[in-house]
Order: sequence, then structure tokens, then C-alpha cells
Amino acid sequence: MEAVKDITETAAVDLGDLLDAGDDAVVILEAGDTRLLAHRAVLADRSPVFAAMFAHDTLEASSGAVSIPDVGGPVLRQLVSYLYTLRAPQLPSTAPQLLAAADKYGVSRLKEECERQVAAQLTVETAAAAAVLAVRHSCSDLKHAALAFIKTCPFEVMATQGWADAMLHQPKDLIEVSRLLYDPPPKSRSLSAKERARRLVQAAKQRAVGELRALIAAGADVGAREVAAALLVAGADRGATTDVGGKTALDLARQNNHRRLVEMLS
Repeated sequence: MEAVKDITETAAVDLGDLLDAGDDAVVILEAGDTRLLAHRAVLADRSPVFAAMFAHDTLEASSGAVSIPDVGGPVLRQLVSYLYTLRAPQLPSTAPQLLAAADKYGVSRLKEECERQVAAQLTVETAAAAAVLAVRHSCSDLKHAALAFIKTCPFEVMATQGWADAMLHQPKDLIEVSRLLYDPPPKSRSLSAKERARRLVQAAKQRAVGELRALIAAGADVGAREVAAALLVAGADRGATTDVGGKTALDLARQNNHRRLVEMLS
């Protein structure tokens, strides 16, 4: 009930501001072919970015028209609707774009709600884009959710068009996602050499890419590391050749007398 009261009181204040706004009460928002009329008082009250824009001698303040780049018409409508109603739209398909717009205009509550919607619809196809979105817009909750999801099925996610698109269009963000996925946990560095080797064999058998990278970085047995590295380079394709003399992972396993890996790869 308290939340409803806060919204009602805020809306009443905004409506009161509109009464004394004069001829400059309305501004035109433009995104592509979409043009919306909105009250300056509402925009400024709900968005610190709009407030700063109208408070200074900017082109937008003097012309009465504001261009909204990188935001589609439907998303702009949803953003403006939220600024008036403080009710987040339940349209999961546009949640990522609306999150980006909310972040750009400093609408923190809408951004948080969009985070929850994106996290709730994580799939193999959407996980990469969600992780990149979280990194780019500093969404900690969404980042943790997306990374945890990817770790459960890394090969499936990396084989999707979403991962390929991120690699093409957001390479820096994807590099950060990869770093967060594969940085070795601190506990791995304290393992004994025998335990590291045992875990590396197990991780290779399970094709657990993150664990393989962590154990290699922690200094697992050289021979086993070569086999694990071969698996990683080959994308866990046990029959693919590597850059180590054109040998397969199975060749390296035999060369280094790793019986368990030989059995696994045979």
C-alpha cells in the first residue's frame, strides 16, 4: 500500500506542475518515424537526464524537439508510458532494448524491472546477448544470472547465432563475458598437483570448459594440460587436430601416457 501511495502522490505533484508550465509545457520526442508529445515536467521529474537537458541552454530546451537515437519507436512509447504511469510494460521481447533505454535516461526502477524480465527468459539462444547486455549496462543481477546459465551449457551457447552476433558486433563486451566465465576460482590455485591432474581429467571428460581453463591456469600436469588445451582449441572435438604438430587430443593423450584420457577419447 505504501508503494501505491508514493506513486499517487508523485503523480499528483506532476499534474500540479503541468498547470503552471505555460506555453513550453510540451516537448516532441522523435525516434525514427515515431513522434510523441510529452510534458517536460513529467520527463524531468522521472529522468535526471531529461531534467539536465531541459535545465540548461541546450538545443532540445530551446527547440522543443528531442531526438532519441538508438531507440526504436515501440521502445520509446514504452519508456514514455513508464515515465507517466510508473508501471513497467510486460513485454519480454522488448525488455533488452527497454533496459538499454532506461539506463541511458537514468530510469533506475525501470532498468531493474527489465533486468528481471530478461533474466526470467534466459535460454541457450538468448544467454549470450543477455550476458553482453548486462556487462554493457552494469546490471549485476542479470550478469550473475546469465553467467551461471552459460556455465551449465557453454558449448551449446557458444554454438548459437547469438554468440556469433555478439562476437561480430560487441567483441569487447564478449571478451569481458569470456573473462568472467573462465577466470580461475581462487581455490583452484591451492590444490595439490595430484588433485589438479585428477580434476583436469574429470573436467575434460565432462567437457567443462571453464573448469579446464581454471585448472590449466592453476598449473595442472604438463602432459595433461596439453591434452586439455587440445580439447579447448578443438572446441572439445576429440577428433580434431591441433597446432601441436597436427596431432589430435587422443594422440597427445597416448604420447603422455594418460591412460584415462586415452580411454575417454578412444
